[in-house]
Amino acid sequence: MDRPPARNRPRPRGIDYPEIQSPWLPPYTAVAKILLQLFVYVAVVLFSYAEELISRRNSDKEKKSEAAVLQAVCSTEKESLENSSLGQCRPPNQLEQLKDYVEEDGLQGNAKTWKLKVLAHGEESPVMPSKGRACQEASSFKLIGLEDINAAVSQIQMHIQVTPCSYSRLSKRYGMELYLKKEFLQYTGSVKDRGVLCLLASLHQDQQRKGVIVASDSNFSMAVAYHATELQIPVFVIMPTNTSVTRVRMCRDYGAVVITFGGSAKDSRSHAQQLAQKNDYLYLEEEEDNVKYLSGLGTMGLEIFRQVPNLDAVVFPAGGPCGLLAGSAAALKQLNPKVSVIGVQPESFPVIKHSLKMSHPVESQTWGGHMFYRDLSEPCSRKNTLQLVGELVDKIVTVTEEDILIAMLRLLEYERATVDAEGAIGLAAIAAGKLPELKGKRVIVVLCSGNLSLTLLQQCIQRALTLDSRTCKFSLWLSDSAGDIAKLLEILDREAVRVLDIQKEHGFVTSKLFMTKVTCVAETRDKEQAAQLRSALLERYPSLEWMQQ
Repeated sequence: MDRPPARNRPRPRGIDYPEIQSPWLPPYTAVAKILLQLFVYVAVVLFSYAEELISRRNSDKEKKSEAAVLQAVCSTEKESLENSSLGQCRPPNQLEQLKDYVEEDGLQGNAKTWKLKVLAHGEESPVMPSKGRACQEASSFKLIGLEDINAAVSQIQMHIQVTPCSYSRLSKRYGMELYLKKEFLQYTGSVKDRGVLCLLASLHQDQQRKGVIVASDSNFSMAVAYHATELQIPVFVIMPTNTSVTRVRMCRDYGAVVITFGGSAKDSRSHAQQLAQKNDYLYLEEEEDNVKYLSGLGTMGLEIFRQVPNLDAVVFPAGGPCGLLAGSAAALKQLNPKVSVIGVQPESFPVIKHSLKMSHPVESQTWGGHMFYRDLSEPCSRKNTLQLVGELVDKIVTVTEEDILIAMLRLLEYERATVDAEGAIGLAAIAAGKLPELKGKRVIVVLCSGNLSLTLLQQCIQRALTLDSRTCKFSLWLSDSAGDIAKLLEILDREAVRVLDIQKEHGFVTSKLFMTKVTCVAETRDKEQAAQLRSALLERYPSLEWMQQ
């Protein structure tokens, strides 16, 4: 029978055997010492880390407290400026995290609103007068650069179409290489789509969830209604009660909640500001100095520079909100300072010229508005946008209402382009001979808007045809017999004019009992044919009454 190995045999009781230490294991005391040293080392490391963490938290609290005190000091020192000019309270030691921000002070009636605006990197914040110290305005304010405009292009290029800038058949008529930038082909019918989309897309997510509100029946409101809905931002549009039914319906079709309130734009704005304050909506105004909005509009200037090489001049509308003029001029002048930038404003609303002359924005309500001008008669842009116009725009000219109507007629006939007053005002300056220095040069005219109601379009066409001597109206007295009417028609046929309307009236005539007053509307080719028709009628009918234009 085999015996188990010695190491596995049970030891007899009552006998003490000495412990045998394995030669490959360290002593137990050494192991315990090593473990104790390791524990002490870990404890020291954890303690130092906790102490450093506590120190960082205390430092952050001190910085936040300092920033809060700084903001309170700035807010108490800030003064209200007339015409809502931009400003900033600058402490001696400005915190690093506040260097890229500036607060905007806007006065809307008796309500005071504050907006936070991000400036471009390296851009100096405009200085605002404060209590107890003199303040100097920035000598050269540069709101946007090419990097801002290129960033806006990347932001909106998937949702904004590149509109054509095509050679015009009007070039030969006006003696220049004329190109038309057709921004009225944007989804809402105006160039405002560019700036509005860039502005809304840059809003913070919290504000996008809360919603935006705007008070106007302009193209700006139409663009806000559409693009806010596309971005799933709640949008509210406050319009005056006299707004056209078509425009109200279009805003609602875009997805906005439309509220008609007040008999004027001022009433609508006041109501919108109250709703914004109560419900924490963001109140949007086109005339605000907003770098995102101007950069979005400036993308059009960058676009036309790439579409038409060797450009000499660009003609823009210059209404109250001059963001398109300022933003595009900033892009063009940085790309090629030799390009001439020209603004055109209506003679009835010389907002920009008066504002530049006074060195501050002038309210357009001084002259009163009309649905024909619409965006051209909106309030003037703020001081910094106005300053950009003064520095970058080479020339501003004015045109009459008649000039605008003729330009609308030319665009409809030659280009099949249906535009409103803002869209046609650039061509109006060329057609009226206000820009003779552009003869023989390569020129772009911006057709920025085409939102015109059918009723107003009909009135504009009829009036433009009369101004262009394409229709004429006259009255004369004939005897009450069919023969005399036939002789009149023979004269009209001989002069090759087309009779549009003819009326006989004798029931309400107080004199010439046996005579009939005949009123006729005829279509002529041009001014020469109209003059020839008038001479032929005067030879036969000395009592001719020719209706003046």
